[in-house]
Amino acid sequence: MKRTTNIHIVHLSKYYPPDRGGIETHVQTLARTQAAMGAEVDVICVNRLDQQGKLSNKTKTVDDEDGDVKVTRIGRVLSLAGFDVCLGLCQTITKFLNQPNTIFHLHTPNPTMLLALTMLDRKVPLVITHHSDVIKQKILKYALRPFEYLVYSQSAQILTTSHQYIEGSKFLQQYPSKTDALPLGLDTTTYTHPSQQALAYSRRLKKQHGDIIWLSIGRLVYYKALHIAIQALTRVPGKLLVVGVGPLETELKALVQKLGVENRIVWLGRLNEDELVGAYHAATALWFPSNVRSEGFGLVQVEAMASRCPVINANIPCSGVPWVNRHEIEGLTVPINDPMALAEAAKRLLLEPGLRNRLVRASSRRAQYFNHINMAVRSFEFYSQVLSPELNYPSIPTRLDSL
Repeated sequence: MKRTTNIHIVHLSKYYPPDRGGIETHVQTLARTQAAMGAEVDVICVNRLDQQGKLSNKTKTVDDEDGDVKVTRIGRVLSLAGFDVCLGLCQTITKFLNQPNTIFHLHTPNPTMLLALTMLDRKVPLVITHHSDVIKQKILKYALRPFEYLVYSQSAQILTTSHQYIEGSKFLQQYPSKTDALPLGLDTTTYTHPSQQALAYSRRLKKQHGDIIWLSIGRLVYYKALHIAIQALTRVPGKLLVVGVGPLETELKALVQKLGVENRIVWLGRLNEDELVGAYHAATALWFPSNVRSEGFGLVQVEAMASRCPVINANIPCSGVPWVNRHEIEGLTVPINDPMALAEAAKRLLLEPGLRNRLVRASSRRAQYFNHINMAVRSFEFYSQVLSPELNYPSIPTRLDSL
């Protein structure tokens, strides 16, 4: 591949697809787009899947390729409380230190990479994307803090996914001169122009579950607040389709039984891309009741908007969530932890003439603001400032044929 720039980017991610999660999906989108624009891109992450593709505490290092992106999945010998012990990690990072025009891009929260960076014998040109503060896991939060202070203090640039998140983070406010926002982005084409397989899945969902389908997407963890959606369902017609798995599944299913709505909730688990797109296109709306700042952005909102699916989100203080999908413009925003308000907003979509169509039109326009190309171009601007004030890369966005 002909390079249109000599910049070399090394992303330090906790995991990488096929491991699925918000940060993992973002890193993949950013890395692929940067590579398509001509940069040399590597990703270093932890390998937590064995040779059969199953989760394992002991794995081997694997060199992989994701299109033009080179991926090094570091084997781990132990995983404990969110921390992966990887014996070859520092050695792999060091391998890139002597390469010219190389910049490291760390994505946090990421205890394993934080510790590895503190163990290097010299500073690295480092940009950090701070996706969220550690909120609930107090032990992890305070155990990480010394390493965070060291790495963040030595970094050249700290990015968050929205300016709103900076305002609410006491930790980030210690670094005002080098903190800025780089909103997440994605390739919306998959959602605006669904495949035949996606459309077929959408039709199947409507045939099986009727015309009123509420959608919930995300890991079954505390801050996703699925219990609020389950309680809201008791006040509105239709079915709730739940996409995702997680540690709270048993507890949430017990709540469903208690409230007597087991016949109105469908647990879809993990979906492939076509099925996910089909679910958006079948849905009356996406319910997004996340209730704490661990939810810093909510990229699924952009997926929904691109799919012409309205979003009902919650007004999380100092989070980018209500900024991504704005109240009465692209969607509806309700107070956090308020199932009655969520239900009332859902009823408005069903009963208020023209409301859903108005929100859908605005959502389609808003989704384009979070385009993956815009995100990548902005990332290069930050990188060029870090590598050298004299460096300029005006020709970076020239190789767009594969985007």
